[in-house]
Amino acid sequence: MKRKIDSLTKWSDFEKKLLKNKQFSRIVKKTEHEYQLARSLIEFRLRKNITQKELAKRAHTKQPVISRLETGTVKPSISLLERIALALDSTLDIRFLP
Repeated sequence: MKRKIDSLTKWSDFEKKLLKNKQFSRIVKKTEHEYQLARSLIEFRLRKNITQKELAKRAHTKQPVISRLETGTVKPSISLLERIALALDSTLDIRFLP
């Protein structure tokens, strides 16, 4: 049975429903920095039009490391982030905010 596309739940509506769950909301807040790092890395890599493999080569690491960073499944060292920033010809900015 096929469903009509206009009967599907919109992501924004589903997200609002998820965020009403306090446990889910805490997890989202806790992992926001990892999400932003991954998003930024993907954005810069795509802007430079290079593959994960090429970025890994330039940063002296392996492609699975870049993949894990982009999926937010690892917490990278600052030295790795510095190598990636250099490989992307970008600036790494790490800071504490109030």
